[in-house]
Amino acid sequence: MIKTSAQHIESLRDGRQVYINGELVDDVTTHPAFSKTIEWLSKLYDFQHENQELMTTVDPESGERYNRIWQLPKSPEELKQRRAALEAWTGLSCGFLGRAPDHVASCISGMVMGIDRFKQYDAERAENLLNYYRYARDNDLYLTYVIINPQADRSKSAGEQKDEFLAAGIAAEDDEGLTIRGAKMLATGGIMANEVLVTCLQPLKKGEEEKYAVSFTIPMNAPGLKILSRKSYSEHNDSVFQNPLSSRFDENDALLYFDDVKVPWDRVFVHRDTDMCLAQFHETPAHVYQNYQAQIRLMVKMRFLAGVAYRTAEMNGIINFPPVRETLGQIAAEAAISESFVNGMENKGRYVGEYYVPDRHLLYAAQVVAQQLYPNFITRLRDLAGGGVIMLPSSTEDFANPEMRAMIEKTQQSPVADSEERVKFFNLAWDAIGSEFASRHTQYEMFYSGATFVTKGASFRTFDWKQSTGLLDSFASQYELKDEI
Repeated sequence: MIKTSAQHIESLRDGRQVYINGELVDDVTTHPAFSKTIEWLSKLYDFQHENQELMTTVDPESGERYNRIWQLPKSPEELKQRRAALEAWTGLSCGFLGRAPDHVASCISGMVMGIDRFKQYDAERAENLLNYYRYARDNDLYLTYVIINPQADRSKSAGEQKDEFLAAGIAAEDDEGLTIRGAKMLATGGIMANEVLVTCLQPLKKGEEEKYAVSFTIPMNAPGLKILSRKSYSEHNDSVFQNPLSSRFDENDALLYFDDVKVPWDRVFVHRDTDMCLAQFHETPAHVYQNYQAQIRLMVKMRFLAGVAYRTAEMNGIINFPPVRETLGQIAAEAAISESFVNGMENKGRYVGEYYVPDRHLLYAAQVVAQQLYPNFITRLRDLAGGGVIMLPSSTEDFANPEMRAMIEKTQQSPVADSEERVKFFNLAWDAIGSEFASRHTQYEMFYSGATFVTKGASFRTFDWKQSTGLLDSFASQYELKDEI
């Protein structure tokens, strides 16, 4: 199935329990906090219809087309074909949708590429995963995930919190399945998704497997599932001219509360096993494949922001100033670093069974660098923009007032644009680097892959230290003190 925008919007009218501003939402597709993002995101599905050769591939068993976000590449060429599709899709949002449908699809696909690890664990759970992958792929589902626990007392593990069901865990089980109680975060994009993968990426202590070591999927309208949205950035930013990004690309992160949610056994992939909770990510290609998608998205976003930097210099008439070109050169280099990591991951990839997957260490190296690079990148853009992104008309209504428009035309000037074009651009620039929406994105890019000690630890574990120390030892073995005395 190749879903359309209309079909996706209709699929969200399913009775899901979403809460915002103290109220239960009747219909997320029409609520002002969510409707504009849902409308825009759904257009991704029309794009795949209009570009089927780029965006889809054919299932050799059924002969049906499906989105490449579910593709399991068997060669470097197929991996790069899939990348081209993901790159085109994320280009539509300029990289500002961190949890578009391709992210968790990549996670589930990575688990399937490592299905042998699931079979070693439990043949029935492995079959559940394979069946779910086919179901999600063939129905073109949009998935989100919740894989970390509410912060609470971070000095204590999930099982040591005052409330044993602060973090979502198994409250009961019977012949029909599990009963889940407690909370998980962050369901980025969850309000506009069809289903959610629920599991634990954080390490669990011995004994905690009885409640928290679980992995399963459920629909977003599952009975008892309550979706608590954060503040909406798009709700009061309805002008696209004034807020071109936040008005359409607000993913509305959410906390999920499981009020005794029933999970059927055929949706359970890991059951009371702490080792398998980690293995599903790190002993299959899942963690690499999902974060490879994130690096493709970041590559596109950095490319877009480099364009914002260049246009800022043009708008302000400073493009030929040597210090400005020095800054732009640094920005260009950093954008190229992001792209180089993606290319390197692909070219240095490896086979896992019959599947070709990106290089693990270059992925983790990219995460380490990105966490430091992105906030510095934004700071450089702020330096270039100065006060130009602040001193802008209060709203589009200012242009409707003839007296005010005359003053705007007199004061909003640029050597390369008229007043309307200048205001339009700097509205966009502020939305990308300085608005509340932009601030959330900076925080997101710094922490979506984990705390810095987590990403640096992954880089440490996956680097080829033997090759490095071998080179050192080989060189050092060429000379001795005794040769000189």
